[in-house]
Amino acid sequence: MASHRRPKPTSRTRVTVLTATAAAAVALSSQAAHAAPAKPDIKDVKSQVDALYSEAEQATEKYNGAKEQQGKLQKEVGDLQDRVAREQAGLNNLREGLGAMASAQYRTGGIDPTLQLFLSADPDSYLSKASTMDQVTSQQADSLKQIQDAKRTLDQQRTEATTKMSELEGARTELGKQKDAAQSKLAAAQKLLNSLTAQQRAALADQEARANRSNERPNLGSSVAPSERAAAALAAAKTKIGKPYVYGATGPNSYDCSGLTSWAYAQAGVSIPRTSEEQANAGTHLSMSQLAPGDLVIFFGDAHHVGFYAGNGMVLHAPKPGAYVRYEAMSDMPFQFGVRI
Repeated sequence: MASHRRPKPTSRTRVTVLTATAAAAVALSSQAAHAAPAKPDIKDVKSQVDALYSEAEQATEKYNGAKEQQGKLQKEVGDLQDRVAREQAGLNNLREGLGAMASAQYRTGGIDPTLQLFLSADPDSYLSKASTMDQVTSQQADSLKQIQDAKRTLDQQRTEATTKMSELEGARTELGKQKDAAQSKLAAAQKLLNSLTAQQRAALADQEARANRSNERPNLGSSVAPSERAAAALAAAKTKIGKPYVYGATGPNSYDCSGLTSWAYAQAGVSIPRTSEEQANAGTHLSMSQLAPGDLVIFFGDAHHVGFYAGNGMVLHAPKPGAYVRYEAMSDMPFQFGVRI
């Protein structure tokens, strides 16, 4: 038979204990909710910021490439448009000359049937017919041939100009895309830096200042440049020590990594490509043991950073935002290969 006993009532002591426990839990939860947020780890933040700067530099080198391509295409489009205008003017002159010939024939007894046909039809189809007609004169045939050739050239140049305009629009789109990507990475890096305390930010600034001051007496060894142009380029870059890093800058008062190297070689009378990726293929590749002062040094697997080998395992480069053109140990970055210009 089932039991019908009533459950034992909860004692007053037990209720008191449970109530006190619940109250304590609520109090602890409230304290935790109002506790100050955990202090960000400065090493972790610096690591994330450096990674974002590297990603921003990748986007910037792509931006530099798109900007260079845009400049080339703008010049090509302008040249093509000038040529189209000249060809159109020449074609108009040829047509006017043929029209004058027709007027003269009209005044002396009527328009030659061949000219009448031309003036009312496409010259391409006309020429194929006119060549078989006895009435066409040698002078008329020469004029018609010139018009046909001029029109064909004009059509080709218009087609080429249209294609170049499309390419230019694509370069402009890519330019905006990479600029936005770089700015987005920079903004994310700044947000991380802003999460640090004032004391932590001061510590990072002091660390960066010490790195910039390390340029005063670097030990560059005694190796010599492989050529006069390499020596001249490195010498030019040394005059920019202390200038700030700015994305997309090519001097004279600020530089990004490839902006510094391309500017310095230009001072030596040598034109090299604008971007680090292009500079990576601008000369003979070298291993680390083959490097000499003035050679370019390429870093990272996608070649998005470049500097000058300065000697004794040191690189002279424009490193990152907040930093200045300076010497730095090559071991601080993933070296890929050198390039001798």
